[in-house]
Amino acid sequence: MGSELLTKEEKERILKTLEVDIEFRYAVAGLIGLNEILKRLDRHEEELVRIREEQKRIWEEIARLWNEVAKLREDMVKGFERHDREIEMLRKDFLKMVERMDRIETRLTRVERALEHLSISIEEEAQEVISQLLMKRGIQISLSSIKINERYELDIYGSIENITIVGEAKVRASNKTVERLLKRIENVKDVRPDLFRGRIIPVLYCARFLGDSSKAEERGVWLIVSGKEVTKLPL
Repeated sequence: MGSELLTKEEKERILKTLEVDIEFRYAVAGLIGLNEILKRLDRHEEELVRIREEQKRIWEEIARLWNEVAKLREDMVKGFERHDREIEMLRKDFLKMVERMDRIETRLTRVERALEHLSISIEEEAQEVISQLLMKRGIQISLSSIKINERYELDIYGSIENITIVGEAKVRASNKTVERLLKRIENVKDVRPDLFRGRIIPVLYCARFLGDSSKAEERGVWLIVSGKEVTKLPL
């Protein structure tokens, strides 16, 4: 009950390993940081589902009210004064529903901004981890995100004389993400062939991969999950 989980010697050994082993350090950092990101993402996704369900119900209610307004307008021809009060009540209800929709849109905007912040964090982490992994192999490439045009943007890009690293960073990814990445690279090559020199290495960095990693390897994609190489660097 009173004993520590780790001895002093074990703690010192772990701290020493963190100082000298870059891969082990990033793996620990990934477990600590990315798990928190995933928890926050799950909370945001649950909130989005609740908001969208409520939004759907409100739109259905607005449609019902609007249909009633339309019906009342038809009846106005026969008895305008009789329906005047009911129309006013429906108008007020309609305005209340619109105000409620405005509040929901504001909540959605806040959640979307939070998700965007998570995406930016994972991009920066991906660029740093990939740079370190390449440096261990004696390859020094400056990585950053790059906007091609209004349609295409790459989270990870760097090129030297004989190698071009190009890819995306996602919190969650699957085999479909792999295929979308490869298609995006081909489209960007058509638009900006000057960006690609030497061997092209597609890379997908994610916190969690929900799929068959062997298929990513078959497609020549360097898959890195939470700082750990899942497929080999295709050199």
